[in-house]
Amino acid sequence: MSQAKTDVSQSAPLISQFRRIVIKVGSALLVDRARGRARHGWLAALAEDIAELHGRGADVQVVSSGAIALGRTLLGMPAGALKLEESQAAAAVGQIALARTWAEALGHHGITAGQILVTLADTEERQRYLNARATIGRLLDMRAVPVINENDTVATSEIRYGDNDRLAARVATMTGADLLVLFSDIDGLYTAPPASDPSAEHIPVVPRITAQIEAMAGGAASELSRGGMTTKIEAGKIAVSGGTHMLIADGRPKNPLAAIANGARCTWFLSASTPATARKTWIGGTLEPRGVVHVDAGAARALMTGASLLPVGVSKVEGEFQRGDAVVIRDAAGTELGRGLVAYDIAEARLVLGKPSREIEAALGHPGQAEMIHRDDMALVIG
Repeated sequence: MSQAKTDVSQSAPLISQFRRIVIKVGSALLVDRARGRARHGWLAALAEDIAELHGRGADVQVVSSGAIALGRTLLGMPAGALKLEESQAAAAVGQIALARTWAEALGHHGITAGQILVTLADTEERQRYLNARATIGRLLDMRAVPVINENDTVATSEIRYGDNDRLAARVATMTGADLLVLFSDIDGLYTAPPASDPSAEHIPVVPRITAQIEAMAGGAASELSRGGMTTKIEAGKIAVSGGTHMLIADGRPKNPLAAIANGARCTWFLSASTPATARKTWIGGTLEPRGVVHVDAGAARALMTGASLLPVGVSKVEGEFQRGDAVVIRDAAGTELGRGLVAYDIAEARLVLGKPSREIEAALGHPGQAEMIHRDDMALVIG
């Protein structure tokens, strides 16, 4: 135990310092297990917390379970395990109820909710990842709160996340969130499962997820929950590697975010990076380039000042890349300036290269991206 204390001695951040936050809410918190209905009073209090974050300018996303739990009640399904097709039917009915519940709770504060249903493939396959990321980003730009859930109506055991902890972590890294909040029925990580070990001690801060930290996790918390502390640690590994801090907190009290801000006990998992830095490291050093984009002298100078790469500054493209692939950026002398994720496939890139923004739609026959490579999707060798 002394080693664990030594490893977790850093201080915790404050929620108020984060600009983009993902909040994960599980079925056991959202749904009254005895009645199979949403806990409207609790949700209204959480919506107050979200409205406070939203009001100070933070981007807020919610990853919410509860569709199957609500749907099985509406369909009159008996208690106990459900077959796959029964779960999918319950999700189809329950997702409507879940979306309405969130829309009403947030709408009370003048906040528009947007529903997004995803599967594992939507965050793993490049094209679908880009589409999901763009949709969520646009909703956040318009000051809506995306409410995200796994699409249980079509997902099977082979193609699903299986728990919304990991889904929330993927969403957080995909959208560049700097904080992921996992609400649970426990106030954080302990040295051992406290239900079975009265001597277990709470850990307030985890600077790094080690094998020792992973060994402290227990099993699933309730019959409504698919995950337990183990899945939360796995989510933490995804989050912190993408530059996202994570915290685990007891979500059962009303106004749980306000409680954390006021000093309620929780566990912080700290990232050594930021979402932007982690993303640029991934682009610059992990992805295999699928082509080359050559730029003129003016574009090269603009890139070094932090600008995006516009089609007008592109002189030639090579390779067999598709939208979202990594490409090398070279100047007129052939020097590598950096790497980035290209917004066009090779065929369309050839149509728009060298053209000013006003001519892109005419060249393609449909509206296109203003940038060939956005500055947020670019890692330069210098700068």
